[in-house]
Amino acid sequence: MIDYSVLNLGFSISALLICFTNIVYTIIQGRTAKPQHKYYLAVLAILVLNSVTGIITCFTEMSPVVSDELLLTYKVAEYLYFLTHTALCPILYFYISTVCGVSFAENRLKGLLSSSLFIITEAFVVINPWFNFVYYIDENNTFQRNWAEWLIYIAAAVYYALAFVFMLRFWEVLAKKRKTALIFFFMLVAVGVFIQLVMKNIRIEVLAEAMGFTGLMMGVENEDDRLNATLGIYNRVALERDLTAFIKHSRTLRLIVIRITNLDNISRMTGSENTILISISVAEYLKKLIPTQYIYTANPGNFVLTLFDMEELEVYELVQDIRSRFEDPWKFEDNEIPLSATIFITGIPGRIKHTSDVFYMLDSTIPTDLEKATLEGDDLDFLLRRAALESAVSRGLDENSFEVYYQPTYNLDGSLHGAEALLRMHDSEMGNLFPDEFIPVAEQIGMIGDIDDFVLEEVCKFAASGIPAKYNMDCINVNLSVLQCMKPDFVEHITEIVERSGVDKGFINFEITESVAADDYRQLSRVVTDLKNNGFLISMDDYGTGYSNMNAIFSMNFDVIKIDKSILWSAEKGDLGQIILENSVRMIRQIKKKILVEGVETEKQLEMLRDLEVDYLQGYYYSKPIPKDEFIALIDKIEQVS
Repeated sequence: MIDYSVLNLGFSISALLICFTNIVYTIIQGRTAKPQHKYYLAVLAILVLNSVTGIITCFTEMSPVVSDELLLTYKVAEYLYFLTHTALCPILYFYISTVCGVSFAENRLKGLLSSSLFIITEAFVVINPWFNFVYYIDENNTFQRNWAEWLIYIAAAVYYALAFVFMLRFWEVLAKKRKTALIFFFMLVAVGVFIQLVMKNIRIEVLAEAMGFTGLMMGVENEDDRLNATLGIYNRVALERDLTAFIKHSRTLRLIVIRITNLDNISRMTGSENTILISISVAEYLKKLIPTQYIYTANPGNFVLTLFDMEELEVYELVQDIRSRFEDPWKFEDNEIPLSATIFITGIPGRIKHTSDVFYMLDSTIPTDLEKATLEGDDLDFLLRRAALESAVSRGLDENSFEVYYQPTYNLDGSLHGAEALLRMHDSEMGNLFPDEFIPVAEQIGMIGDIDDFVLEEVCKFAASGIPAKYNMDCINVNLSVLQCMKPDFVEHITEIVERSGVDKGFINFEITESVAADDYRQLSRVVTDLKNNGFLISMDDYGTGYSNMNAIFSMNFDVIKIDKSILWSAEKGDLGQIILENSVRMIRQIKKKILVEGVETEKQLEMLRDLEVDYLQGYYYSKPIPKDEFIALIDKIEQVS
C-alpha cells in the first residue's frame, strides 16, 4: 500500500530545493530590479513557504502521537499554505502581463480591478479560523474541504486562464524561447493541479509549479539572448521586442537616443578595438545615471534610454548631464579622445508610432541641416517621416498602395501620340505620396526592382486590353530605374515580362534619366543597345537638367530626347532661355532624334513649340497625370471630338 505521507513529503522537499535553488540563482544573476523579476521572486517565495508547510503537514500526518503543540503547528501550516497559495495565480497573472509588456502602475484602476477577485478569496482565507468557509479540521484531526475552497480554485482558474489569454493575445511580442517556456509552464501546472484535484491524497501541485517556474527561469528570466555581454546592457533584439510591446500597449515613456557620430573616424585612426572600449566606457557612465535594465544598445556607439515615470524636467536635466559629459574628452588608457554625440529626445505615445521610427534614428544618416547636439520635437519630423516612408514602401505592394497614372502625350498637330506611365502611392497611414519622395526610399531599401516590375506589368495589362490600339496610341513611356538595369540579366527579365503579356515590345518606350545615364555611358549603353535589339524604344528623360553632353546622346542611341520643362519655362521668360531651347532643338534635329517637350502649360508655350516644329508635347495644358479609368475617358472624349 502506498504511504501517501512519505510520497508527499518527497514532493514537498523536492519543491523546496528547486525553488530555493531558483531564488539563489536569480539573486546571483542580479535579476531582481524589474517588476517582472519581483513577481517571479514573489512566486518562488510563496512556493518555498508552501513547500515548508507541506513538509510540516507530512510530518504531522506521520507522527504516531498528535500533541496539542503538533496539532497547532499543523493548523498554522495549513493556514499559511492557503493564505499564500491563494495569491499564487493572481501574481502569476501579473507576472505574465509584465513579461508581455503591460504596466499596471500606469493604470491603477485596471490593476485594482484585476486584483479584486484575489482580494475576495484572500479575505475568505483570512477569516477562515473563525468561520471555516475554506476548510476545517474535524474532531478526528482530519483536514476537510469546505465550499469556499472551490471558490479559491475557481478564482485561481480565472487568473490562470486570463494569464494564458494574455500570453496568446500578445504572442507576437514574445521571443520564441519565451513562448516555449510559457507553454511548458502552463501545461505542467495544469497537469499538476488536475492530478491533485482528482487524487486528493497526492499533493503534487506545488512540485509541478516549482518545476514550471524553473522552466520560466531558463526561458524567460534568463535573458542571455537579450543582453550585450560586452557592455552588460540590453541588445538590439531586446530593444526591438520591448519597443514593440511598449507601442502595442501604449506605454507612456520618454526615449533618449544617443549616437556617437565620430566613432568611424576614431576606428580608422586608432583601430576598431578602441571603439569597443569607447562603447564600454559610455555604457558604464550611463549605468551610473539610470538602472541598467532601462539601457539598450543597437549598434556600436548607439544607445537608447527608456525612461518610465520621469517628469519632463527630470528628462531634460538628464540630457543636460549627458550633453555636458560629451563636451569633455574620454580617457582610454593613456589617451584622451573627444567624442561627438547627437541626442534625440522623443516619447511613446507621441511621434514614435512604429519600432522602425526608433531604429531610423539609430541607423540613418543625419541631414546636414539637422546636425545639432540635441534633436527633439519638429527636428524629428524629417527622420520619422523617412522611417514611416520606409514602412509604407515595404508594405505597399502587399496592401495594393501603388497605382499607375497616365499622362497623355500629343503630336504637334494635336492628335494623341501616347502616354507616360507615372506611379502614385496611396498609403493607408500616410495618405497620397509622390514618386519624388518614395522612389529614393524604394531604391535604398531594395524595393525598386519589385516596384518597376509592378509598373511594367500594369502597363502591359493595359496595352493587352486593346484600348491603346483602339485609340491609335503609338507607345507608352515607362520610367526605367538605372539601378535595376545595371543588374545582370536585367534585359532578359524585362523582355520576359513583356513577352509573357503578349504586347508588342515596340509599344514600350523606356525613359532613362539623363543625369543618371551620364554616370556610366559605356555600361548603360550596352543595356540600351540590348533593349533596342529586343525591339524596345528608348528615350532620354529630363534633358537639360544634369550632365548633358554629346557623348551621352550619341553613345546611348536614343529614339527620343525629352526636353525638361525647366528649359521650356526659361524660354518663355527671357531671351537667354529662348536661345537655349532653340539650340537644343536644332542640335537634336541634326542628330536625327525625335523631340518631346514636357511641361507645356500655356498657349504661348504651345505656339513657341509649333514654331520650332518639335515632334511631341506633354503637360498640364493637355492633362495632368490621371488614373487609368480617367485617362480612358479622356482619350475617348478626344476621339469623339476629332
